[in-house]
Amino acid sequence: MGLSKTEIFTDKQNQIAQYAKVFGHPARVAILQYLYKLNACVCGDLVDEIGLAQPTISQHLKELKQLGLIKGNVEGTSVCYCIDADNWKRMKEVMSEFLNQDLNQNDCC
Repeated sequence: MGLSKTEIFTDKQNQIAQYAKVFGHPARVAILQYLYKLNACVCGDLVDEIGLAQPTISQHLKELKQLGLIKGNVEGTSVCYCIDADNWKRMKEVMSEFLNQDLNQNDCC
């Protein structure tokens, strides 16, 4: 399999692709929806709520945290997660700009 050659694309194109990838798995979407609905930090309730194994949930949380959409705090022996409001707002701005592009209606196809 070849390299993705992300360096030939703009930073914004790469950022949009990263956001799209994170929304490309229903477990990550469910985690984000749950965290957003609670509007509070969650410590360990995700396994019961989402219905996946702890290692699977941890992997999805890791990807969401690497992208910056969530943040985690260590409390005792567990990590508590919540939405990172500033990064969530930036993601919405980037994706809205991309999705709100006007299409040329020239009946090409």
